[in-house]
Amino acid sequence: MAHTLEFGSVSITFQWHNYVALAILSAVVILSLSRIWRARLPHNGDVPTRSDDLSGSSEKKAPKPLRYGSGKLEGGAWDAKGPGYLPDPDPLSNLDLSTASVRDYVYVNKVLRYPYFQTMAHQPMHINDWIEIDREYKWYLDEKARVIREQGKVVIDSLPENDAACTELLETLADYLPKRFPTMFDAIYDNPSEPAIGIVNKVTGESFPDVRTLSGVDALLAVSRLVQDDFLMGRERPDGKIYLVGGLIVFPGSYLLSEKIGQPLHELHGSVPHFNKMLMSVERTMARFAPDRPFERASWMIVDDRELFWHNIISGTMPADMHPKDLFLRIDHQTFRKLPKTRGIMFGVHPVLKRIGDLADSPLVPALLAKIHTEADRELMGYKKSEKYTGVLVPYLQKLTEQQIAKGLVSRKVYLMLVLLSKRPDDVEEAAMFREQANMTT
Repeated sequence: MAHTLEFGSVSITFQWHNYVALAILSAVVILSLSRIWRARLPHNGDVPTRSDDLSGSSEKKAPKPLRYGSGKLEGGAWDAKGPGYLPDPDPLSNLDLSTASVRDYVYVNKVLRYPYFQTMAHQPMHINDWIEIDREYKWYLDEKARVIREQGKVVIDSLPENDAACTELLETLADYLPKRFPTMFDAIYDNPSEPAIGIVNKVTGESFPDVRTLSGVDALLAVSRLVQDDFLMGRERPDGKIYLVGGLIVFPGSYLLSEKIGQPLHELHGSVPHFNKMLMSVERTMARFAPDRPFERASWMIVDDRELFWHNIISGTMPADMHPKDLFLRIDHQTFRKLPKTRGIMFGVHPVLKRIGDLADSPLVPALLAKIHTEADRELMGYKKSEKYTGVLVPYLQKLTEQQIAKGLVSRKVYLMLVLLSKRPDDVEEAAMFREQANMTT
């Protein structure tokens, strides 16, 4: 079968197989053009950010990279200068200690989430976020001094194998703090072209002229006079396991340093529900992460006082006449760094207390806290001692949620989406949508 097409004086005759060839050729041309078009479109990483669009600038505003140096040198050291092998932090030149605050950890790092289950939930840490200071700085330092005087080795200790790491931690802080908080700290230099050898705390008036001479507990005592953070210190031993070899745990969450020092990771977290499922992953992370790859996470618990050393709700019961608004949400900002010289693992903990009544206008937070306490894993919530306060706290949280809906702080649609999650507890996508909505409302 043939068809003839006439164009003026020109005639073209097509057989059926010519049509097949033409169709194949057309498909190839269309496919090629579409690939070329896609190649010319910007990739996701090339699309300007929303702030770039608004400012009219195409310049990227990416955070300072974590890697410091071009790579590893012979012997495994990183090609970098200065303690920590990381970039210098950006200075907070106008910091006013009377109004200083930390990030809002209620929303940062997905601390409160549903479905709520045991997970490491860590993410890369920007160097600026390693140490944070707020207006209660002096109170924290005074509390540390009091507890150390009263408790001694119960809260501060170091095994001989960890003493050099204590020195390196102090050296790292002496380098970091004056750069990040120049209004609060001065560096002491032996040679201006070399890293600082000492530090002056302008808030307390204390001076440590040469931190290189301090090791072990003496170095940790100096650390306690500089930052609000505690530090648990780990080391990988020849058996490949990570051990707690010392630290400064003045504000413990659920255990004392004296009870746990010398224990491997699996014993250290033996009472944590479901931790055995994470053990291999956690040990691998601790052993493998590099000095230029710090990370952070956060955990939370409900407490009934500001006794950071040992909350009453851990050792006793909630006072019968206590109003739920006067409970506290304690969030521990946890940081992980590996020291390049000693390979010591630094696990920093900065506890932050938020009064439950002060969360009344924090969108979705009361609803999420109520849902976690009524529907999360019972073993995990039992570890948080939730049976001591849930009966009082949850009705108050539900009342706050209704007030937020009435004020328009939370739409009923978003609230219902949270409620529906209970019918599909494995719907991680909807849980992620909820967290995104929570972040958008702040």
